[in-house]
Amino acid sequence: MSSLRDSFKFKRLGAVLGAVAALALLLFTLRITAAEAQTKTEIVPDIWQGDVLRPKPDLQGLERLRFVTDSDYPPFHYLDEVGGLTGFNVDLARAICEALEVECEVTAVSWDSLFTSLLRDDADAAIASIRISPETLARADFTTRYYATPARFLARKDSDLRDIRPETIEDRKVGVGKGTGHEAYLGTFFKGATIVPFDSAEEAQKALKEGKVDLIFGDGIGLTFWINGVVSEGCCEFRGGPYLDAKFFGDGVGIAVKKGNRKMAEILKYALEQVHDSGRYEELFLRYFPMNFF
Repeated sequence: MSSLRDSFKFKRLGAVLGAVAALALLLFTLRITAAEAQTKTEIVPDIWQGDVLRPKPDLQGLERLRFVTDSDYPPFHYLDEVGGLTGFNVDLARAICEALEVECEVTAVSWDSLFTSLLRDDADAAIASIRISPETLARADFTTRYYATPARFLARKDSDLRDIRPETIEDRKVGVGKGTGHEAYLGTFFKGATIVPFDSAEEAQKALKEGKVDLIFGDGIGLTFWINGVVSEGCCEFRGGPYLDAKFFGDGVGIAVKKGNRKMAEILKYALEQVHDSGRYEELFLRYFPMNFF
């Protein structure tokens, strides 16, 4: 579980979060780029594509939904200045309850207790940026993904590397997290690059800032907050991408329910579609992520 946690976790950045809370909603177009062809098509950050809404499931007897989440992964879920639980996941859970017209309970537990809470029936669902993977699917059932995290390249702003393709970065030093899907992706599609593994994202970022590597490759959300934060000192920007590949980066993030509770999974899928159709999802997404990481 800790490896799943670490793959998504980035440091709390007070200055950035303050800016996020203050910014108005922005319009942007999300795009995906294939590794070789670099062909762009419009996408959304989750599985929703404006399809025909599924029929309303049987909600008889459902008066309250009990969600569990974590409390230390801003801006997805965290404690605010007065100790209140807030964040994108928390507000999305509440929007789901509103769509279903049921009472809502969102409780913070430790990361290691999320699946245990489902197993013991202490909660109906866990909404905590949990990756859908073979490991998590062995412990719970999931809705379709409600967001995906792209991989991105970063370069210094003064770098001449703008057209990022396997042939254009041959022999260039690319920093990446050691033992990650990002490292494996580079080794598969950018074999000519000189891959420089680092023990942490922070070490890779520091190396890029100091010019010790030509590029870094990693989680788009974490990199977005870094380049817009204080520590980076405005040194760097995205180049190429974004890249989404389930084999290397997983199938995205879903809401987990107790293994075998397909009825609850179907109810939540229906609710997620309703939240999208109402425009509420886009409102929440843009509120918490006004800085485009696609």
